[in-house]
Amino acid sequence: MRKTDTLQDNRDIIAKLKQTDSHFAVIFDEHTTLDQQINQLEKDRVKHASRDEEIEHMKRRKLQLKDEIYKMIDKNKNTV
Repeated sequence: MRKTDTLQDNRDIIAKLKQTDSHFAVIFDEHTTLDQQINQLEKDRVKHASRDEEIEHMKRRKLQLKDEIYKMIDKNKNTV
């Protein structure tokens, strides 16, 4: 996988994996949910200031999930 590949570039593989691999579907959904929660918290400056540590924890978890997602995409790249 190229370092510049994005989730959008791999949407066919992602769609297939979400249908055929329940673990992938769960971690992909968790990644999406975390992304939405982080964005929402960062938009609200009052909540953001009081929840910096929680946001950082969420970002670390999201990055772990992203790494796992890309490994699974790379592993399945030749099967689509």
